[in-house]
Amino acid sequence: MIPLLHDFTGATVLVFGGGRVGARKARRFAREADVVVVSPAFTDRDFGSAELIRAAPTPSDVDDWIERIDPALVVAATDDAALNETVAEAARERGALVNRADRSGERDVGSVVVPATVREDPVVVSIATGGTAPALSKYLRQDLEETLAGAGEMARVCAELRTELKSRDVPPERRRAIVTDIVNSPDLWTALRTGASNYRQVIEDVLGEELYTGGDRP
Repeated sequence: MIPLLHDFTGATVLVFGGGRVGARKARRFAREADVVVVSPAFTDRDFGSAELIRAAPTPSDVDDWIERIDPALVVAATDDAALNETVAEAARERGALVNRADRSGERDVGSVVVPATVREDPVVVSIATGGTAPALSKYLRQDLEETLAGAGEMARVCAELRTELKSRDVPPERRRAIVTDIVNSPDLWTALRTGASNYRQVIEDVLGEELYTGGDRP
């Protein structure tokens, strides 16, 4: 499978299933999409900002639900394998993405996997093991949370610094060298992680030094 990042802003995600797995999927997508959860019961308390609809759809009802809500992604997360299969087939027929939450390590062609994710906005890192080792995904996610501390601030430094340098007509090779030096600076990483410095201050310091030296830093 090829990892992709998908923007669900303004899109709808339809989740069939109100158990623990359905709730986790709802919380995940509700950060960005409009989420609708359909289930006869909701055994988890936290579905994020999702809209909960108490209903017990049968296989013959599924197509009507998908047509009515017109989702970009459909999640099959019930405890009924036959119903999940119907959900997946109906979603594909209507051109929606499909995530089967009841299968581990076994994926239909064209299916979507929701990986373990570490966010240090705007930096996003995802881990997937093909459904074979969820415990490993969790372990790696926890390990990466520490590694990525400060990465969001660093990304903002790089983005704004590149823009500022370009506006000052600094040659491309010089811009790349400066940004590379910034990213490879252990002291700067420490400062950003501890709050001893912020990205605006770093940019001002770099630009000031560049102006002072005329780009001839040792």
